[in-house]
Amino acid sequence: MANSIAELIFIPAPGVGHIMSTIEIAKLLVTRDHQLTITVLVINPPPTFGSGSAITTYIQSLANTTMDRISFIELPQDKTPQDSKAPMAAFTDFINSHCKHVRKIVADKMSQPDSVQIAGFVVDMFCTGMIDVANEFNVPTYVFFTSNAAFLGFKLYIQTLSDDKNQDVVELSNSDSTISVPSFVKPVPTKVFPTICQSQEGLEFVLGSARKLREAKAIIVNTFLELETHAIDSLSKDNTIPMVYPVGPILNLEAGAGKSSSDDDDIITWLDTQPPSSVVFLCFGSMGSFDEVQVKEIANGLERSGHRFLWSLRRPPSDQTTRAPSDYEDPGTVLPEGFLERTAGIGKVTGWVPQVAVLAHDAVGGFVSHCGWNSLLESLWFGVPSAAWPIYAEQQINAFEMVVELGLAVEIKLDYKKDFFNPKADKVTAEEIESGVRRLMEDNKVRTKVKEMREKSRAAVVEGGSSYASVGRLILDIKRNIL
Repeated sequence: MANSIAELIFIPAPGVGHIMSTIEIAKLLVTRDHQLTITVLVINPPPTFGSGSAITTYIQSLANTTMDRISFIELPQDKTPQDSKAPMAAFTDFINSHCKHVRKIVADKMSQPDSVQIAGFVVDMFCTGMIDVANEFNVPTYVFFTSNAAFLGFKLYIQTLSDDKNQDVVELSNSDSTISVPSFVKPVPTKVFPTICQSQEGLEFVLGSARKLREAKAIIVNTFLELETHAIDSLSKDNTIPMVYPVGPILNLEAGAGKSSSDDDDIITWLDTQPPSSVVFLCFGSMGSFDEVQVKEIANGLERSGHRFLWSLRRPPSDQTTRAPSDYEDPGTVLPEGFLERTAGIGKVTGWVPQVAVLAHDAVGGFVSHCGWNSLLESLWFGVPSAAWPIYAEQQINAFEMVVELGLAVEIKLDYKKDFFNPKADKVTAEEIESGVRRLMEDNKVRTKVKEMREKSRAAVVEGGSSYASVGRLILDIKRNIL
């Protein structure tokens, strides 16, 4: 073979957690094998995300980044007006509108006289339409699944129920029952099904995505064997599912490094004054926010719990032009009267926070989380137990897995849902929040299990670890494509 350098084309979805995880695995692959190069094709988010959002800021920073053997190309965005399609169909069309740009870039690369061989596409779980483009060039596709193995199994099983067993999944999702899912040991209550499964339009998105997943050469999952032993085992035993490579935890532990602001410094300085493992950290992800009624319930629950707290409080989008939350100029306007004064000694309310730096801090003893998968992996990495308050996407399934299946978190409300499909969520009461915070900070059984998983998560990614070995097998698989 004249040229043993192999190139991978990475296509992440336009979400902060998705792009960050994608870049971390890209860095891992080029570090492990010096004959790999990677081109990341960056899809800018739809205009509805807002120009000042975390995702657009992050993408702009990438354009100015140089990484060894990793390059970035921003894809053009069609200036077509948003039609009135349902949200998920519109999102699929939006992603697929970039296929022609991907096709052109890959064709140009292949036409170069000294071109490097393209060994595969690595596409996000939301970009599986790009498999068709890869097939045109006879290049295999690997799907990077940024969630967990149990949810991957759930998604594929929902498709099996619908396509092979003719089950009405929408009816099932709206019922109050439990079903047996192969990737879970415990029966899964339908109340934790993602809201996307509760409508035909949403279900079509799930089914289409699951069918495309089965066309991939392999699925790379951000998890590790010691965390999801049963789920990974169930996927590997099913010969209708492509090979699964658990490669996690893939984390951006330098998130925000070198970009420290005075607000960040202020947060860390405040934590420095708190006793070890005494602070409850509340943070609900890049898209998580609550209305004023719910904010007051959280405040009352926190105050009644008596525990120290650091609360990342975000303002909901004020109109339909952007879906991204922002910071309050004065959070006191939405908090109960006198709350900030009464809790001044033990609590801090702030806007956006450097989540990794906070979870790494010795003062943090618990994490009230929306159960985004990256956040849960980070909390395990730092040995901080979580209280589950899922909001959107697959977070209810993640919460169920962590609380019920694995015993690595406590519950605040497993079936809380607030998203496109369910914009008006039920209120979580101050009593539920107080009770959840107390269990989080006082349940030593969960804390001990989380500390044990911390060690396992760190062992998985170093030489001799399960994920380290899995990444080695993945690289061998990739390089076979150009032999």
